Amino acid sequence: MNTLQKETSLTPLRFQQLLLNWFDYSGRKDLPWQQDKTPYRVWVSEIMLQQTQVNTVITYFNRFIKHFPTLEKLAAANEDAVLHLWTGLGYYNRARNLQKTAKIIVQHYHGQFPNQLSELEKLPGIGRSTAGAILSIAFNQPATILDGNVKRVLTRLHGITEWPGIKETTEQLWSIAEQYTPMQRTADYTQAIMDLGATLCIRGKPRCLECPYQLDCSAHAQGIEKTLPLSKPRKTLPIRQVTLLILHKRSHLVLLEKRAPAGIWASLWSLPEVNGIPSAAEIRKICKQRFQLQVEQSVLGQSFRHTFSHFHLDIVPALVTVKTTNTKIMEHTQQIWYNLQHPQAVGLPAPVKSLLIHLEKTL
Repeated sequence: MNTLQKETSLTPLRFQQLLLNWFDYSGRKDLPWQQDKTPYRVWVSEIMLQQTQVNTVITYFNRFIKHFPTLEKLAAANEDAVLHLWTGLGYYNRARNLQKTAKIIVQHYHGQFPNQLSELEKLPGIGRSTAGAILSIAFNQPATILDGNVKRVLTRLHGITEWPGIKETTEQLWSIAEQYTPMQRTADYTQAIMDLGATLCIRGKPRCLECPYQLDCSAHAQGIEKTLPLSKPRKTLPIRQVTLLILHKRSHLVLLEKRAPAGIWASLWSLPEVNGIPSAAEIRKICKQRFQLQVEQSVLGQSFRHTFSHFHLDIVPALVTVKTTNTKIMEHTQQIWYNLQHPQAVGLPAPVKSLLIHLEKTL
């Protein structure tokens, strides 16, 4: 007896019919990446939608496509320009991998997007589910996806009470998802199952009364739909504390440094960072030794927290007024004077961007 027969009376055909009927009447069909559909546009949208909600992605997608309308434009772009358009979306490796993949496709695939699962999965930033989405939506091939929305739908439908991140549970969900994937209308099916998870089978308060699977859902029948899927077991995250030096001249210029190509905020332009909380004397010493700058005054601001997946970062902003610009800094390729009134098109970490916006309003 297979998984589907054991856990639900739904046949794959009935599952598909219910979903596609719902999609025809209630699915989303006016998203920007659904218009003028190409493998390039589908791919960009799928990467942006990883760990980010649709409403947030729409603005970023439209702006990104306006600047980089083709694969070739993206491949040839300056990395800072790409990261600048990604600022605020987070998970910046997604943007870096986008450009890496664009270059690979231009150089090794003659600019033509590969349409085989094995070839797609070789490309940076494209995993099994993203590859399936590209194949099904852009090429209308019967390929399977298993993103967060689909996991939530299938976990509730089948009443799976193990955390989906467990290897055995993930494999079980892939098996179920593959059995449900149709041979026809694959693009519509893929969009439909993502839509169902994003609009009805949502976290917290699922809209079960509107769901086409209300009578077939194991979690709903047991009254446990709000608790599934189970969350990843929590662990205590370590805390790191840093001070970000806002070195500014009175002419609305702030010193930024380009971070290393690996680690947090890789290759983004950020404020100079100091571990812990330095005293005023230490700040003067740091500015003189690292940047050859004289400090007029420094003021520590209110600490705030920025959380990554593996640790909390407690940030203390230090507003430091400096006397003059050292020309050596201007010549240094890893340092720039950022103009608050006429910002350069560079990638910024979200907390740094927020600090700069606030500073521009208060100076």
